[in-house]
Amino acid sequence: MKSAQISKYGGSEVVGITQNATIPNMPAAGKLLVNIKAAGVNPVDWKIREGYFQQMMRLQFPFTLGMDFSGIVKEIGEGILDFKQGDEVYGQAGVATGGSGAFAEKAMANAENISHKPKRLSHIEAAALPLVSVSAWRALVENIGLSDGQRILIHGGAGGIGSIAIQLAKNLGAFVVTTVSANDKMFVQELGADQVIDYKSQNFEDLLHDYDSVFDTVGGETYKRSFKVLKKGGIIISMLEQPNSELMNQYNVKAIFQFTQADRERLTKLAQWVDQNNIRINVDRTFSLDEAGKALNYQKDVHPRGKVVLTM
Repeated sequence: MKSAQISKYGGSEVVGITQNATIPNMPAAGKLLVNIKAAGVNPVDWKIREGYFQQMMRLQFPFTLGMDFSGIVKEIGEGILDFKQGDEVYGQAGVATGGSGAFAEKAMANAENISHKPKRLSHIEAAALPLVSVSAWRALVENIGLSDGQRILIHGGAGGIGSIAIQLAKNLGAFVVTTVSANDKMFVQELGADQVIDYKSQNFEDLLHDYDSVFDTVGGETYKRSFKVLKKGGIIISMLEQPNSELMNQYNVKAIFQFTQADRERLTKLAQWVDQNNIRINVDRTFSLDEAGKALNYQKDVHPRGKVVLTM
């Protein structure tokens, strides 16, 4: 079995293609063996490669990279009733969730971290969804409780999470403003954004006031400046920044840091939502499994429009 592995931390040079990687043919109880058709590439993948999380997560080398995937069930462990051989599924098979790594021709995955694939999507499109769609769903539906007529600012609207968040926010009836570069303006307008701000030439905090919520996928100074646009009692969700208590008190708002892992309940809801609402999944570029190192660099350096996906 072929897989993309690392044996130490570093850049693209540490990503090697192992031709004879092995995983058990029969999964343990509660797990499935899946033939991977496509694997989504996320910023967290190159950060793991470079050792950003080594204090939180000690890797056992050689380590198979990748979390998000879409594929077909090959074998089923004991106690699993919701899936059968041949089912098309999507979800996560990262080592952190008890899987064997998604950048591979086959992967072991926990049944609790996968669901049936959205019917209208290809495997490439479905592989782009798990982390970004669950992130958007948790932020807008569960943490913010976004509702009809509310106003939200979404930072990084052309990215993987942002492009899903815009569509979800519009589906919930919100007025959506997003920050992007000038060449992404038409793209996010097509997704449904009501107002687009060029973050390179415009200061969003000078243009927006009394907003109900902010969804931040950028961090840094953008996060700090975002408190200024919120009304009292508003909420900011960040995928990157821990809550800033000083700014929370100054502006009388709520701040939440959100860490996302995909689970079956949310993945099932999202598959239904995607199928019912004709959601657009933008795959910026695909790479072969052999090009996993290049794909990680592309994700890191280019800031793709939508998602990057590996095909098997």
